[in-house]
Amino acid sequence: MPNKVLIIGAGGVANVVAQKCAQNSEVFGELLIASRTESKAKTIAERIKNIPVSTAKVDADKSQEVAALIKDFQPKIVLNIALPYQDLAIMDACLATGTNYLDTANYEPKEIAHFEYSWQWAYQERFKKAGILALLGSGFDPGMTNVYTAYAKKHYFDKIDTLDIIDCNNGDHGKAFATNFNPEINIREITQNGRFYKNGEWKEIPPLSIRQDISYPEVATRGSYVLFHEELESLVKHFPEIEQARFWMTFGDEYIKHLTVLKNVGMTRIDPVKFKGTDIVPLEFLKALLPEPSSLGENYSGKTCIGCQLTGTKKNANGTKDANGAIHEKQTYFVYNVCDHAECYKEVQGQAIAYTTGVPAMLGASMVLTGKWSGAGVFNMEQFDPDPFMAEIGKWGLAWKEIFGDEARLVN
Repeated sequence: MPNKVLIIGAGGVANVVAQKCAQNSEVFGELLIASRTESKAKTIAERIKNIPVSTAKVDADKSQEVAALIKDFQPKIVLNIALPYQDLAIMDACLATGTNYLDTANYEPKEIAHFEYSWQWAYQERFKKAGILALLGSGFDPGMTNVYTAYAKKHYFDKIDTLDIIDCNNGDHGKAFATNFNPEINIREITQNGRFYKNGEWKEIPPLSIRQDISYPEVATRGSYVLFHEELESLVKHFPEIEQARFWMTFGDEYIKHLTVLKNVGMTRIDPVKFKGTDIVPLEFLKALLPEPSSLGENYSGKTCIGCQLTGTKKNANGTKDANGAIHEKQTYFVYNVCDHAECYKEVQGQAIAYTTGVPAMLGASMVLTGKWSGAGVFNMEQFDPDPFMAEIGKWGLAWKEIFGDEARLVN
C-alpha cells in the first residue's frame, strides 16, 4: 500500500528526492514538502504530476513545530533533507510522534565546525524503546559508499584491510566560484582539519595537506585531497578490522585559490562580527552572495565518479596460510558510479551532486517502508543487508560497476 511521506527541505537534493519518490509510486503514495520558504517547496511540487503532493511552511529548528506538522499529516517516515544543524530537532519530533526518520548527513552544531555521529547515536535507546527506526546518512557519501562497503565485505572479503572512498566531480558549471551543495555546510567541511583512520587511531592533518592524483574511471585524472567525512566514523565502528580508512575529494586549482583568499580575509569565519552595529556571520553573508546550488544544473556539463577502493583478504584454496592455518588470498576491489550532470538536468532539473544524494535517500526510505530494512533504533546504512539496495539502485539512475585486481588499485 502506498505510503504518506514528509520531506523537510526544498533545495536541490529535496527536488531530486521528491521527483524520485513520485517515480516510485508503488511505495510512495502522497508527499508533503515542508520548508522555511514555502515558495521553494511549491516550485518542487509543481514538477510532480503522478501522485498527490502538498506543501507547508515549517521552521525545522523548532521541534514542536515539526511535531505538529507530523501529527497533522501522519506520514510513515520523515525525510530530513534540511540542514545538518536541524537533525536533532527533527529526530526529537519523530520521537514525540512515533515516526520513522531518515537523513543524508550527520548532525553538526551551528556554532562549531565539527560533525560526528555521537549526538545521533545517543538516540539509540530512545528510538528502540519507541519502536521506530532512524536511518542515518542515506545519501551517496555517506550512504551509497556505506552500502558499497557492506556489499564488498559480504561478497568479496573475509577481512577488509584498507578502505579509500574517492569522490570526483569533473563537472563545469561555468561559474568562477560556486559550491555544489549548501555553501555554508560545504565550506565548513573543507576548511576544517582533515582526519583519517589508521591502526585504531584518528590522525588529524591540516586542511587539504595530503594530495594525490587519482585516475577516476570513465572521467578524468584529478588532484584529490584527504578530508574527514562522517561515513569513515561509522564504517570503522561497524567493520572494526579495517586498519586504514581515508576519504578523498577532488578540488580544482581555481576553487582552492578562491577558497584560500576567502579564508585569509575572514569570509569563512562562523563567529559573529560587528558590522555597522549589527552582528553578522561572515560565512552566512558569503552564502548569500554565492550561486544557489540548485541553480547550477541547467548549464552543468561533465561527470562525477564516486566509489570505494578496498583491499583485504578472501579465503581461496590457492592463497597463503595465515597464523591459524586458514588459507587467504589478497584482493583489491573498486566499486563505483559515474553520473552525468547534463543527463540529470534533463530528468529532474538538477545537477549530479544533488542527484547522487537524492536517489539513495528515496531508496533508503523505500527499504524502510517495504520492510526490506527493519528494526527499532538508530542505524547506519552498512548495518543492513546491502543486496536489496544494490539490486534496485541502478533502476533509479545510479548504476554501479566493479573492478578487481591491479586495475582496481586507484589510490596508493
